[in-house]
Amino acid sequence: MTHRQRLLLIGLGSTLLAGCVERRIHITSEPSGAAVTLNDVDVGRTPCEVDFTYFGTYEVRLRHPGYETLVTAAEARAPLHEQPGIDFAAMFIPGTKRTRIDWHFDLEPARNDPAEMIERADALRGRLDPGDSD
Repeated sequence: MTHRQRLLLIGLGSTLLAGCVERRIHITSEPSGAAVTLNDVDVGRTPCEVDFTYFGTYEVRLRHPGYETLVTAAEARAPLHEQPGIDFAAMFIPGTKRTRIDWHFDLEPARNDPAEMIERADALRGRLDPGDSD
């Protein structure tokens, strides 16, 4: 076997033994059963899990009847084995590397006080008034 063939065999073996990466975001809420949207994509109802590719900040929206819609940002932070440089070396370790990000959100009961709703509507109307100098 030539030196070139040995290198090719080692490279092929390393590729076949290389580990896989599994990334999941686990989302829960209180109360459960809230509809979840991540970056404008519906992903299910809490509790739910969704695969993800990129670490970073996600826009999260939760909706549940009788509760205020929650719109917020949540961050998926890379664990140590997914940090740049380390992730390349970890790729050659056989086995599946699992990363699970856990997010929990508490929803606020809907404010259904008619007087408060009228007050908020008037405030919004004032902001939309074309004669308003704001």
